[in-house]
Amino acid sequence: MIVSIHQPAYLPWLGYFDKIIRSDVFVYLDTVQIEKNSYSYRNKIKTPQGSTWLTIPLKMKGHTSNGIKDVLIDNSQQWKKKHLKNIFFNYKKSLFFDELYPRIEELYQQDFDLFSDLTYQHLLFWLSELNIDTKIIKSSDLDINSKKSDLILDLCSEFDADKYISGALGKDYLDEGDFKMKGVEVEYQNYQHPQYAQLHGEFLSHMGIVDFCMNSKNSNLFKQD
Repeated sequence: MIVSIHQPAYLPWLGYFDKIIRSDVFVYLDTVQIEKNSYSYRNKIKTPQGSTWLTIPLKMKGHTSNGIKDVLIDNSQQWKKKHLKNIFFNYKKSLFFDELYPRIEELYQQDFDLFSDLTYQHLLFWLSELNIDTKIIKSSDLDINSKKSDLILDLCSEFDADKYISGALGKDYLDEGDFKMKGVEVEYQNYQHPQYAQLHGEFLSHMGIVDFCMNSKNSNLFKQD
């Protein structure tokens, strides 16, 4: 049983989906605190002038004590209209625009107050577009309240994992000895970003998933053994 775990993310990059596609279970870690200026609530798309950020405005007061599942979106700002406009004008000439954009428009018509609810629904949307059928579990649906390395190990134990796919930063806080004692192999992701056909000149890596799906949408490009 292979498990991967990651915080909610808006328009995640390809490496996020690489972890999911190589796992039997992906834990959507919505019980930890959100980090300011992280990729959780923003990501990049490509424009003729280079990359630009699409950011979900959040009500950040109290975020240091609340889990991501409790963080509210600031819907007083017209962010959805702005994001759709950016996607439309920067990808209207892309290969899959006519097929994909109407579905994206429909996705953005849904209203959410909680950030985690929105990113969860968006994650399911992109997984469907990429034909990824990994089982997705919210950590908020589990009765696990440990922290840091213990939290990751307890989540792995919940699913009888024998392998955990960690991000590279896991080396900074995971207690590998504890994982070994529990029979869980730790694999640190070393994702090699592929190049694919892309609009607007020289290739830019690490864009949000919308860039990949508008231009290529071939999951074999980022599924690495």
